[in-house]
Amino acid sequence: GSDDAGKKRLGEQLAKTSAAYAGGLAAYVTKARALLEASARGDNPFEGFAPSVPDGEILDFGSAAFRAMEAEGLAAARTTGFVLVAGGLGERLGYEGIKLELPVELATGKSFLELYVDYVLAVQARARADSGDDSIVVPLCIMTSGDTDAATRDLLKEKRDFGAAPGQVTIIMQEKVAALADGNAALALDPDDRWSLLTKPHGHGDIHSLMKTSGTAEKWLKDGKEHVFFFQDTNPLVLHTVLPTLGVSVSKRFSMNTVCVPRRGGEAAGAITKLAATDGDASKDLVINVEYNQLEPLLLSATGKGDENDASTGYSPFPGNSNVLVLGLKDYVTTLDGKDEGVVDEFVNPKYKDEAKCAFKKPTRLECMMQDYPKLLQREAPGAAVGFTTFERFIAFSPAKNALDAARDASQKGEPPGAAGSCEYEVYAAHATRLGLAEKGVSSTTRDVSGLAGLYGGPRVVLAPSFALTQADVEARVLDGALDVADDSVLVLEGSNVRVESLKLKGGLRIVNTRSDASLVVRDCVVANSGVAFEDISDADLPSSKPFEKIRGYRAVDNGVLTVEVTGPGHYVLEKDGALSKVADRAEL
Repeated sequence: GSDDAGKKRLGEQLAKTSAAYAGGLAAYVTKARALLEASARGDNPFEGFAPSVPDGEILDFGSAAFRAMEAEGLAAARTTGFVLVAGGLGERLGYEGIKLELPVELATGKSFLELYVDYVLAVQARARADSGDDSIVVPLCIMTSGDTDAATRDLLKEKRDFGAAPGQVTIIMQEKVAALADGNAALALDPDDRWSLLTKPHGHGDIHSLMKTSGTAEKWLKDGKEHVFFFQDTNPLVLHTVLPTLGVSVSKRFSMNTVCVPRRGGEAAGAITKLAATDGDASKDLVINVEYNQLEPLLLSATGKGDENDASTGYSPFPGNSNVLVLGLKDYVTTLDGKDEGVVDEFVNPKYKDEAKCAFKKPTRLECMMQDYPKLLQREAPGAAVGFTTFERFIAFSPAKNALDAARDASQKGEPPGAAGSCEYEVYAAHATRLGLAEKGVSSTTRDVSGLAGLYGGPRVVLAPSFALTQADVEARVLDGALDVADDSVLVLEGSNVRVESLKLKGGLRIVNTRSDASLVVRDCVVANSGVAFEDISDADLPSSKPFEKIRGYRAVDNGVLTVEVTGPGHYVLEKDGALSKVADRAEL
């Protein structure tokens, strides 16, 4: 025959695509036809349910409840595994590579992936110190895609896993699924290659089936882990929520706990909602994410009122979903071992080009979202508790997702920019708040940075995970009233054996003491230098700028930051004009 090589290539791709999907292509097409028929009919997936606010916890930063849950979560973290969902490239940010390699902020230049590994290692170090058990390992699993897998592995290899032990960081890769050409679920071919199946991303819901097929979830359970923390790739503030969310999960015995932030009524964000079956069958009840455009008609039907703000808070009573989850591992493994094998309920979102709803404007596919896990949980572990923990946005949520032009447009409209640059300044703001240098992410001044208006204007502060995991840690290591830091200064603190008693800073200072056999006290210290200059880049010069600067619209120039690093054992004092003196042969903190 003709084109035998092409036919063989298509056959191999069909076999590979089928093998990657639970039940194969036959199951995929069967599901697709049923979902496309429901889409054409206009079925409402939540028909027959009444919405209400589920059980959950609202934690204000620094409150007694926040501190108590941090302490509870610190103990639970010893038996927690972390899962990072990182299947997407940085195209929406205006960056061609993987987002994990981008710097979180320019004060240190540490990448997102380095920060996340640093956090896992800090949790592990604390778990070992508090328990006296040096065998504790806190694992990190990363879900990649065909677009990000090779680059993620290369980054980890180049950086030697950022200090993690061999095997501590594992990678599982999701495959794409077949695209659908029409309402009958015919498989679509690549328009540029008749012997190539067109494939599309399936969605981050794949993480659950991959945790099953890779054996990761079962291994962690056998290793004594009790919880799994799932998080996204470019929201560094989420690390502040890990411990208190774990604490809430333990105290309320939640099998699933979603990290949430306040949302306004009608805001284009999903909301965690309790759905009670109107026929009285409690076995159908769900606590699950409901998209804003589905929540409004549900509320109107049930109460006569839409998605409105509570007059006492100014926010909707339905908390905003951040797509960050804590799952109880025992129920998780039970659920993954069920008939669905971790494949969460899918949906289809075709764009029709005819009233008959048969032809599409472009091929579609089945999609899945990891936050739809409660549907699986309900089937395999009925009665398992599902809830939420809500945090203020300044401490929990500032994703880097938008390119600079889109961020500028949002800023002009008074909306969150969602850019790499705004994310960076919100990191500084959150860390400054932890030191008492800002109030809930707000300082007395603001900055306009490369077309983004009203960004945090106080000192640029970075507290490494190794410096402090809890707010109690921060307050034990930086004494009340110890800091006098100018707004344009940069202050970086790394390592737990550091105590700041008195520091006046105008410029840049980085203190590093990651040694367990050394301690450092900052006392009556005055540091003045030229620090770091953050310079806007003109639009004309952006195309020739470094990629991580281009997406920000500014660069950071080190004009003389003082770096103080402890390199040997003993007790040290940093005083006067930044002079470091060794005053004892043994650590004293």
